[in-house]
Amino acid sequence: MTDTRDTPLPPEASEADEGARTRALTGLSARIVFVIAVLWSLFQLSIASWWILDSVTIRCVHLSFALMLAFLTYPWRRRGYADAAATGISRVDLVLAGLGALAALYLALDYVGIAGRQGSPILRDLLTGFVMLLLLLEATRRVVGPALPLICSLFCIYSFVGPHMPHVISFKGVSLGRFVGQMTMSTEGIYGIPLHVSASVVFLFVLFGAMLEKAGAGAFFLRLALSLLGGFRGGPAKAAILSSASTGLFSGSSIANIVTTGTFTIPMMKRVGYPAKKAAAIEVAASTDGQLMPPIMGAAAFIIAEYVNVPYLEVVKAAAIPALASYAALFYITHLEACKLGLRGLPREELPRLRSVLSSGWHYLVPLAFLLYQLIVLRRSPDASVFNGIWLLALIMLIQRPIRALAKGEPMAPALRLGVEQIMQALSRGARNMVAVALATAAAGVIVGVVTMGLGGLVTEVIDVLSGGNILLMLIITAIASLILGMGLPTTATYIVMASLTARAMVELAAWNDFVMPLLAAHLFCFYFGILADDTPPVGLAAYAASAIARSAPIPTGLQGFMYDIRTAIIPFMFVYNTDIILHGITSWPLGILILVMTSAGACSFAAATQGWFITRNRWYDTVLLLAATFSLMRPDFIAQTLLGDPALRHATYPIGLTILAATCLLQRARRSPNSS
Repeated sequence: MTDTRDTPLPPEASEADEGARTRALTGLSARIVFVIAVLWSLFQLSIASWWILDSVTIRCVHLSFALMLAFLTYPWRRRGYADAAATGISRVDLVLAGLGALAALYLALDYVGIAGRQGSPILRDLLTGFVMLLLLLEATRRVVGPALPLICSLFCIYSFVGPHMPHVISFKGVSLGRFVGQMTMSTEGIYGIPLHVSASVVFLFVLFGAMLEKAGAGAFFLRLALSLLGGFRGGPAKAAILSSASTGLFSGSSIANIVTTGTFTIPMMKRVGYPAKKAAAIEVAASTDGQLMPPIMGAAAFIIAEYVNVPYLEVVKAAAIPALASYAALFYITHLEACKLGLRGLPREELPRLRSVLSSGWHYLVPLAFLLYQLIVLRRSPDASVFNGIWLLALIMLIQRPIRALAKGEPMAPALRLGVEQIMQALSRGARNMVAVALATAAAGVIVGVVTMGLGGLVTEVIDVLSGGNILLMLIITAIASLILGMGLPTTATYIVMASLTARAMVELAAWNDFVMPLLAAHLFCFYFGILADDTPPVGLAAYAASAIARSAPIPTGLQGFMYDIRTAIIPFMFVYNTDIILHGITSWPLGILILVMTSAGACSFAAATQGWFITRNRWYDTVLLLAATFSLMRPDFIAQTLLGDPALRHATYPIGLTILAATCLLQRARRSPNSS
């Protein structure tokens, strides 16, 4: 049997994920890209500390760097990478990179003149804006894929042909001057709130994550998870969940999580007896849920805070219980699968020892703890907190190798030089990781711009007609639209598009029906179903990544992963109706902990119902009882209103759900075979 204590870990997620799609640059081309990426990171660090610039200039420079790196590192087609690697950067792409950078900077370079002629753009404005839009869509196509630029193009076309559409979807339309001005000469389109958040906050968190990866934190979290959970029943699956949750704290990408942890955990799951399809599906579900974990949440936490106009910590507070409950249910699902298959854990002698893991990597927890301390205790802004976390992490990266060299009696100068090189590589990697986020937020700004030109009211009317004023049907329509849209879009872009189109419409329609829906709940609802699209067949990019590692069929893997993620899909519906789950109006710590425990119990009950197994295999009445327990634990307000006539007594009805759960347990124990596992 293979000893996992010193097994080398897979390459960094960002490198492995990106490497299959980018040019393999060498020589001068590689050095140019490296310098540009490092300069971008240094620029972002500068504006977070000492360099004071206006917001418009920051957004323009941010997008300029993203466009340059997109054209320099991504070939025009996703085939023939060997040719791209051999020929390097083409002259056409060099020209496009330069044009893209200048077009993105145009608003900052002539801001005074553009502001003076707002609403009456001259020919130069129109030409520059049109070139800017085309280059942005092409760069997005190369980096993100064709779906997002195609949707943006359809919205652009619709803004002109709207008056000629059927009455139910007719739109007053816009002139060419207003369209270009809105999209490229103001902060209501491409340079809107999503790009602002990307430039001011998200970049620093992505850089922080890249530095943690480069320092070795990803390997530390994986070994820590194995040392804690690897020996339990189905241990490798539980370790995969814990490591994905830990990596999700700073990664915010489901595919990155899969490439980081799945390369190691999927073979281990298969080794203890999980079928390839289920091993890959567990990794998909765990890595997808990594985007639910605060503080980053795939960059969405900061955008939600801007859109809803609430402090960032309010978003973290609202997202905490749904994320923890979802992970608790996934832990339980892996246990159920292990029980069904009669699996055990890995032998303890093959697992990393907890003491040695902590002694070799405890310092990786210091910058994370420092970041959370500043955010939660000192209540500093996210950008200031993560900037301070970055310099502390850079200090750790600088001294960890020399300290190890000193302990081994080796010369310190080479180790110090390696530390500096590691920091520079992390600066480059963080910038290159940001290209997709920056372009996705800028391109999604095109859709936001069309919506703000008058389409938003039409969307509200269409949803009202389709749902017939029914709140549940409205939520189902929004969920399905998010899943379909998210099949081809990154999570952040899916959230921006759906939130721009439907979040306020959901709140307004709820108000028309005398139902109070907090705006934050509507935004989180859109975000959750955008995430679930990552493993929704037939596209499900996360499922394809995991199936490649597990050597399983992608579509069945995606279907199995989606079955595991059904327990996540129910949570948004529940927190819309029961806002206690997102701690809306809850300020008591004991009450918050009680809600967390009951919500987690409800999520586990739902998982048992959907997986067909609790203590033993479910019968139809077991499933009915488990669903009843789920509803009682996650909708105590409804139970209190029905039985007691007062929803304010909702927390007193939790024992009803626990009683149903206990009764189901006793029923199954009574008929379980004495020899069953």
